[in-house]
Amino acid sequence: MPVRIDKYLWCIRIFKSRSIATEACDGGKVKIDGSSVKPSRHVKIGEVITVQQGYVKRSYKVIALLEKRVGAPLVKNFVLDITPQEELDKLLTERFISYQSKFKGVGRPTKKDRRLIDKIRP
Repeated sequence: MPVRIDKYLWCIRIFKSRSIATEACDGGKVKIDGSSVKPSRHVKIGEVITVQQGYVKRSYKVIALLEKRVGAPLVKNFVLDITPQEELDKLLTERFISYQSKFKGVGRPTKKDRRLIDKIRP
């Protein structure tokens, strides 16, 4: 049973909606084995899917195919996250950068924002 890449990414909960997955494919954010793909491309077992999300390039290896969206605990049966650790470290950096740039003349920070700023500053 062939499964489209946009549907597969939605099923394994990489994207919240199928239309967002389709836009990511059209925008060149999704690659299979190093080459950009269209949303209609079929996924095969054993392929490596790379998804660019912000600063981070996440990589997934297809273990099994599925056609219906599954719960988060069951996703590990269908895909293996093989993202390198240095890419995962960018998530922390991205979070701090976005908070620092947010407060340039935008008004008072919230209580939560203040705690995060205090964590960042030495």
